[in-house]
Amino acid sequence: MLDKEKDWDLIIGPKGKWFDLNLQVIWKYRDLLILFVKRDFNTFYKQTILGPLWYIIQPLLTTVVFSVVFNKIANIPTDEIPPNLFYMAGIIAWNYFSGCLASTSGTFTSNADLFAKVYFPRIIVPLSKVISGLSRFIVQLLMLLVFLFYYIVQGNDKISLNYPIIILIPIMIIQMAMIGQGLGMIISSLTTKYRDLSHLVTFGTQLLMYASPIVYPLSVVPEKYKVIITANPMTPIIEGFRIAFTNSGSLEFNLYIYSLLFSFFIFGIGLLVFNKVEKSFIDTV
Repeated sequence: MLDKEKDWDLIIGPKGKWFDLNLQVIWKYRDLLILFVKRDFNTFYKQTILGPLWYIIQPLLTTVVFSVVFNKIANIPTDEIPPNLFYMAGIIAWNYFSGCLASTSGTFTSNADLFAKVYFPRIIVPLSKVISGLSRFIVQLLMLLVFLFYYIVQGNDKISLNYPIIILIPIMIIQMAMIGQGLGMIISSLTTKYRDLSHLVTFGTQLLMYASPIVYPLSVVPEKYKVIITANPMTPIIEGFRIAFTNSGSLEFNLYIYSLLFSFFIFGIGLLVFNKVEKSFIDTV
């Protein structure tokens, strides 16, 4: 007979409250989190020819295409910033956000078999995706710095580092992760019942990209459309990221505070929805 007075190491019970998040278990499962991060890196580049070089090739080719199409053909200005540097700064920031969103939006459907076999905090999976994406972001950021110092050495006096804004870069990185993971967890929770929503992720991400100042500076947006562009929480982040490494443009304090508050809001909503769905999704997925 089981001893009812025995102290168990772990008790798994139903979660009946929205705010019963129990986030402290993430630290307890930190070894599993590290294992998933390593797995994501190894799996993504397994049986590839160039391996991690894709970190550099993708933004580099995209920068070249954007420079030709939007700057040379469409004649969209870049606020006197060299086109390659202008587009690369926006692309690198956007890649990290969109990567967080895409990788976390399929958490439940992609890992249903694993979740059905063993218990661990489900939040570990989307969190591992966000952390593993940092390796790509750091490599691409180093590439951006190489381009930046190349133009400085060439004597381009219009480019310099904006040190006050650079201090905000770690916060902006966290914001991109929070927005991407927050939206991803919401979408992942909804796709347990509505599978066709997963098809909207790629399409919606592409539309949102063109509603962000990546291929054009915010200064050329007509006033009647500027409200729409600035309502995008990624706009102040991309502008701030570009200003930090080119010292061109301006970061409006009110817009950045709005983006910061939105980051916490959407991440909080994502956590609540994810937490509510995780206890019953296996019956519907």
